[in-house]
Amino acid sequence: MSRKTVLVVDDEKDILNLLRYNLEKEGYQVLSALTGEIGLDLAKNKKPELILLDLMLPGIDGLEVCKILKSLPETKHIPIIMLTAKSSEIDQVVGLELGASDYISKPFSVKVLLARVKNVLRKESTQKAQEVVLKIGDFVLDKEQLSIRVQGKPLLLTKLEFKILGFLMENPGKVLSRDKLLNGAWGEASFVVDRTVDVHIRSIRQKLGKHRVSLETVRGFGYRFVNLKHEF
Repeated sequence: MSRKTVLVVDDEKDILNLLRYNLEKEGYQVLSALTGEIGLDLAKNKKPELILLDLMLPGIDGLEVCKILKSLPETKHIPIIMLTAKSSEIDQVVGLELGASDYISKPFSVKVLLARVKNVLRKESTQKAQEVVLKIGDFVLDKEQLSIRVQGKPLLLTKLEFKILGFLMENPGKVLSRDKLLNGAWGEASFVVDRTVDVHIRSIRQKLGKHRVSLETVRGFGYRFVNLKHEF
């Protein structure tokens, strides 16, 4: 199993060295930054699994770094634990509202910090696993394997059919217009007529056979995937 990477952003070298030593001792790969600017560059280029971020940084402070990271598509998923000498509730609330996963006040216990790191990474792994595999009734969508199974049997779908059915499954019970399905499957920059969706839906239904009732047409609006458990 590959080592998880933790980025530590703190302007105190003693704390950087302390955290590096203890994190590496626990088997993590450690990146370090003394400023928010360097931390942002490392986060965007190295994509660590977790960031330990000091609030009081020279230049761009920790709250601003957190805000920027959570606004970028390539880094918004990275969990952040805030480290700070500030202990007021308002600082904690602001950090958490910006998207931080946890908050630890200085001075801190190294054992407690390591336990928090392990806990946040465990939650992140569980969440990712849930996001990769989506189970709805008889249907199982596996985004990693790019497959959809119905009652354990794989559906032989084209790439676009997989995207359309997958997009519908990710929004169960919600009516999706042809435009939304086009954007979800082809992207907003596509030049595809909306009736193309109807052709692919018809093909998907044929392949679903008796399970096609899970793919409903809402006349005048679009299509929706309904959560039905069948006993065939």
